[in-house]
Amino acid sequence: MRVFTRIVELGGFSRAATSLGLPAASVTVLIKQLEAYLGVQLLQRTTRQVSPTLDGTAYYERCVRLLAEIEETEALFSTATDNPRGVLRVDMPAAVGRHIIIPALPAFSERYPLIELEIGLNDRPVDLIREGVDCVVRGGLALDDSLVARPLAQMLQVTCASPGYLQAYGEPRSLQELAGHLVIEYFSTQTGKRYGLEFQEGKEVREISLPRKISVNSADGYLAACMAGYGLVQTPYYHVIRDLARGTLCEVLSGWPPPTLALTALYPAHRHQSPRVRVFIDWLVQVCSRPETGLHGRLDS
Repeated sequence: MRVFTRIVELGGFSRAATSLGLPAASVTVLIKQLEAYLGVQLLQRTTRQVSPTLDGTAYYERCVRLLAEIEETEALFSTATDNPRGVLRVDMPAAVGRHIIIPALPAFSERYPLIELEIGLNDRPVDLIREGVDCVVRGGLALDDSLVARPLAQMLQVTCASPGYLQAYGEPRSLQELAGHLVIEYFSTQTGKRYGLEFQEGKEVREISLPRKISVNSADGYLAACMAGYGLVQTPYYHVIRDLARGTLCEVLSGWPPPTLALTALYPAHRHQSPRVRVFIDWLVQVCSRPETGLHGRLDS
């Protein structure tokens, strides 16, 4: 069942074999045996991809539920509840991983030594089922209603510019003084949405449109463009703590804060019973609540 579900999720025998650490030939034999035992064809094979038949789709949905229940049942009658084991695949934004989660991970690994971590660092959308990812950490609103969302933090954001940019364009002292300034846009490859400048005014969020010379789709590129003097950006405070301290970036318009940005852990509903996922997300909640992360406010506040 595990082999079959991985083939469906990854769309191929070789990818499933690699994911499970099995020889490709063994995967092929197991599926032939399974189809012979059930007396139905579960998978349609072409030169380009593998996809489930109607029977295969129905069988997959039942397998996913059964495997989750089996893992939960075994955990109840073993030491896995307190010391879960196995591979845990997590994906998160590169900046969150570098600055917050990975530096804190040794404590998690010490507490759960039998969990092997596979961590992806990127800002692109991830198909959790197809790519075999157990959970993702994402900034912003959760866009997929099929996933379970666990809030981690409401991240403080700041408006920044480089010293060179401010020398060339002047420092805006109010929202009215933004006229004549430039913005660096962040755009999502998933939704196509473009993000400029937003400011919290009471309960309302005010969007201000400014001309731009550059747009980027990664958090690191966003800050690199800011340091290069292309314009103003708004970014989570934790991401620029060091740059603000060094003076390579400067905060502007501190009296007009941007709205906070949600940080959320997302995972498929059928994996909520996995002890590995459960202990990791509980640990994430604890880590993201610490003041020293800079997620919730300034370190000197």
